[in-house]
Amino acid sequence: MKGQEGVQRLRIATDQAVMASRAKSEFLANMSHELRTPLNSIIGFSEMIAHERLGEVGNEKYVEYAKDIHGSGSHLLQIINDILDLSKVEAGKLELREEHVDVGHMMDACLSIVRERAQEKHISVETRIDSGLPPLLVDELRVRQALINLVGNAIKFTPDGGSVIVEAAQSESQQPYLRVIDNGIGIAPEDIEKAMEPFGQADGALNRRYEGSGLGLPLTKALIELHDGSFEIDSDEGCGTTVTLTFPRERRQSDTPQSAQQAATLVAAE
Repeated sequence: MKGQEGVQRLRIATDQAVMASRAKSEFLANMSHELRTPLNSIIGFSEMIAHERLGEVGNEKYVEYAKDIHGSGSHLLQIINDILDLSKVEAGKLELREEHVDVGHMMDACLSIVRERAQEKHISVETRIDSGLPPLLVDELRVRQALINLVGNAIKFTPDGGSVIVEAAQSESQQPYLRVIDNGIGIAPEDIEKAMEPFGQADGALNRRYEGSGLGLPLTKALIELHDGSFEIDSDEGCGTTVTLTFPRERRQSDTPQSAQQAATLVAAE
């Protein structure tokens, strides 16, 4: 009798935890939508003022303030977008739009976004692409998002004059992978688990020294796992960080079943 009561209590507790998690995800998703609308207005109008689109402002300080407002608003919008995406993943509502993607072209597009930040810190960014790597059946937007997160982190946590390497290749078992390697500050092994938690920071002082929400790594992991892939991080304090995103072999174009290829073609044609 007691055993049955214990099982029932466990079942009730589990159901309550699932409902609480679902309610949290739905609340975050709804709030994210509500916050994005006014933020887009703030960002748009501050950009107009900063560039004096309707005429001279008359005071350089106001132009400077407008640029600060635009920068802060854009940063906040990025955090909200990450929260929304993570909430969708947790709620099982983020759907992939898969198509065959040329990895080299995708990497070039990603690096063009972060190259200016790297140049400001005099960080060299090297790409290594396996010439034999076929196109991959993935959601390009989501994989680009994951790669930009990783390269952006690598640049942020690498001191001036450092280096970042971005690789695209395949393992001996022909599993495609993307890898980002930096020689930055690294993460102590005992802090990696904390860094993988939403809003987590490996070191409490990092959120003061380096701008960031702590959503990049957990979101990247979630996006790759949606592709049935795996996320691996290897790091040590003062020795840099290596993050590897590995995809199933079946996502290679040459290994994609005909039905999946047709589905991808239909999605791309919409």
